[in-house]
Formats: sequence, C-alpha cells, structure tokens
Amino acid sequence: MSVRFLQGPAERDTKPTNLNLVRLGVCWVNQLTLTIEAKMQKKLVVLVTTALFYAHHNMLAAESPAQAVAVVYPAAGQHCHGVVRFTQDGESVRVVADLEGLMPGQKHAFHIHQYGDCSSPDAMSAGGHYNPEGHQHGLPGTENRHAGDLGNVQADDQGKAHYEITVNNISISGAKNPIIGRAVIVHAKPDDGGQPVGNAGSRIGCGVIGISNSGK
Repeated sequence: MSVRFLQGPAERDTKPTNLNLVRLGVCWVNQLTLTIEAKMQKKLVVLVTTALFYAHHNMLAAESPAQAVAVVYPAAGQHCHGVVRFTQDGESVRVVADLEGLMPGQKHAFHIHQYGDCSSPDAMSAGGHYNPEGHQHGLPGTENRHAGDLGNVQADDQGKAHYEITVNNISISGAKNPIIGRAVIVHAKPDDGGQPVGNAGSRIGCGVIGISNSGK
C-alpha cells in the first residue's frame, strides 16, 4: 500500500512565485538598460551638437575678413576721390580715410550708406544711411545713431583730408551691423547732426566697401 502526500498551498505557490520574481527582475534590468541608453544618447546628442556649434563658430571667425576697403570715385561733375580702409579690431572697427578733390578748408559729411551701388551719376543709387537698428541720426559720440554715421572729414587748403575714427557699432562682416557690400558716401556739406540725415547736401563721392587684399 502506497501513501501519497499532498502538497499544501504554500508549497504549490513557491515555484511560480520565484519564476515571477525572475521575470520581474529581467524586465526591470531591461527597462534600466533602456533608460541608461536613452540618457547616454541624449548626452551624446548634446555633446555632438555643442561641438558642431563651436566648430562652425570658429570656422566663421577664421573666414571673416579682418580688413575692408572702399575706393571712392567722384559723382558727376565732382572731383572727390580717395581710399577708405576698415580694420576689425576686436569688437571695434578702425576707419582710415584719405580723400582728395574736396572743397579747401571745408568739412564734408562722411557716411556709410545702405547699398553698395554707385552706378547712378549722383550716387543716389547707394540709398540712405546704413541704419539697421532704426536709430535717429547723430554725430560720433552719440551712443544711439545710424550705424553709418561717421561724422565729418576736414579738408586742408589743398582740398585733401586724412581722417581716422574707431567705432563700435559696426563690424566688417560679423553679426554687428556688417558693412561689407555697403557704400561710403562723401557729401558736399558738413554733417551738423540735424535730423533726419545731418543736412549734408548732395553726394560728391561714392565707393563700394569690399574685402581688402591683406597681402598688399
């Protein structure tokens, strides 16, 4: 005669419970792995994006010209001519102008205008003052003025002028009011600071601002 022992409830549940725990542990490990991988992927994306941003920024900085030049030619019936050079110096731009054919002993307004177009005989094709920030006109020393407001050049008794000014409201080709492709205009009269453009009279000289050959 054989005797069979019946398993109690506790004994019957032991194996399934352990199996469930194993399955739960596997699921938890898989979820943790996915979470870690997702976080690592996000960090990798951030690192790659940051690296690309700085590489692009450095590439643009390396390619940005440090010097520009405008050769000024006379408007119809005028004699004004010369060369204006621009040099990027940190956040500022140094402007050096050497002009001839001016009215002896007189001041002449000296501006950057919106378009690099000197094709019309009166130089009106260069448009108005370069003013991307929408300020009122002003002389140098006025904090909020047109980006193109460079003041006046003073002619000597031979009608020649040498003028230097350093300004911080433009750049050659950077983010701050870039001047490449604009025009330099010399006016017949002085800029008196009045509105809207300084009562400077007609345009006697015009030159398009381009990238300078720094090797010369």
